[in-house]
Amino acid sequence: MEKYLIAIDEGTTSTRAMLYSLKENKFVESVSRPIKQFYPEPNWVEEDAEEIFSETLFCLNKMIEKANNPNFVLGIGVTNQRETVIAWDKVTGKPICNAIVWQCRRTADFCKNIPPKTLDMIRDKTGLINDAYFSASKIRWILDNVEGAEEKAEKGDILFGTIDTWLVYK
Repeated sequence: MEKYLIAIDEGTTSTRAMLYSLKENKFVESVSRPIKQFYPEPNWVEEDAEEIFSETLFCLNKMIEKANNPNFVLGIGVTNQRETVIAWDKVTGKPICNAIVWQCRRTADFCKNIPPKTLDMIRDKTGLINDAYFSASKIRWILDNVEGAEEKAEKGDILFGTIDTWLVYK
């Protein structure tokens, strides 16, 4: 019986899946699909979370088909955009807005206005510098700017995550 691993690369501009043969000790097949990006304002970058999921599912299914039997796939690994943020309704499972991509700079001014004492605490706890690249300011932006987001979050009706969290949730 052939045994495979599938690697999923959910990147900034495309989704790629690769089938790795443990018997042959090499990648034997791959498929890639583009992901559309939206630029609603200068320095803003968004993507459709449902498109990300559907393209990932498409690529994954192609690799399972190539393996001839899902039981031959022993594991699936995911690498992704890391700091891209998705917010979705806990009840419906639907995104409440487009994903905010890691390279989006819409929260740069917010980050500049974080008090130095808070920045020190963040750096001490996480080792991270203050930058709009990271997820937290994007989540704050969604809460402040997407209609009803703050109220839903207070009720526990919104889930936030990065791309890997979204894919596992779906």
